[in-house]
Amino acid sequence: MRSLPFAIVYLWKGRSEEVKERIIKGITKVLSDEGIAESSVSVVIEEVPKENWGIGGQPASKKSQQR
Repeated sequence: MRSLPFAIVYLWKGRSEEVKERIIKGITKVLSDEGIAESSVSVVIEEVPKENWGIGGQPASKKSQQR
């Protein structure tokens, strides 16, 4: 059995459908440029709320308020 490329992308919640589509197309293109059939590439986007994403010991929601 041949394993197929499966990419998981974690992003903060709130990206537009257009941005997510560009991400999916971009990852697929990089892999197809390496000789992998586009139809074999799977990409999953996981949207994470900033309060559930920690950076440097703090939720990202608090970090972004400090900037």
